[in-house]
Amino acid sequence: MNATSQSEVQKLVSAEEWQLRVDLAACYRLVALYGWSDLVFTHISARVPGPEHHFLINPYGLMFDEITASSLIKVDKDCNKVIDSPYPVNPAGFVIHSAIHAAREDIQCVLHTHTRAGIAVSAQTNGVLPISQQSTFVLASLAYHDYEGVAFRDDEKPRLQADMGNANYLMLRNHGLLTVGKTIADAFLSMYTFENTCQIQIAAQAGGGELTQVDPRIVEGVGHAMKVQTGGLGGVFVWPSLIRKLDRVDPSYKN
Repeated sequence: MNATSQSEVQKLVSAEEWQLRVDLAACYRLVALYGWSDLVFTHISARVPGPEHHFLINPYGLMFDEITASSLIKVDKDCNKVIDSPYPVNPAGFVIHSAIHAAREDIQCVLHTHTRAGIAVSAQTNGVLPISQQSTFVLASLAYHDYEGVAFRDDEKPRLQADMGNANYLMLRNHGLLTVGKTIADAFLSMYTFENTCQIQIAAQAGGGELTQVDPRIVEGVGHAMKVQTGGLGGVFVWPSLIRKLDRVDPSYKN
């Protein structure tokens, strides 16, 4: 199976969509670089600008460190291919993403992971505990969704949408982590914080001692703290440095 070339895809899309493809491919590579991928079994989706409700998603079967801007598949809200691609697409894997995109016009990117630490915390009755600075950012905008089996049934969508609400972090019970963002950079930074929150919690619990919890009033004021931390730019503040890091490792995601 031959991949569609970069030049062929660029001729079919706008400059804005091409940049979105480059950023989304970079996000896939960064997820792989940080060790958050689960072979080929999770997804990161991004809404393409415009009224058509088109999305970019990974070609099913490629490892995250293989994904390029031109290999990303453009689909409609029902996960039908909009632009022909030699790669398969996984409609079942798009159920969660399509549900959230449909309910959240304010977001561009949905990022979902199955990391060991994330699933471990998702299986704990009390979920995320306020025991670290990282956890305060998550708790300020966190929702939970109970496990209903592998997410491929459309009838789960209304419950998923209701549980998500306006949150930016969603813990899928017994399943994994999900973040959303107005940009790909925002979704990635949120996942970086979410994943670290879970790793810290598991490590702290493994120590066996009594855990000190953060004052709830600090969680209430964390939105302002995040704006100060990033100069009001959110994920865009750190994205250029992440791109430089990725370019030093392997710039082929741009192809």
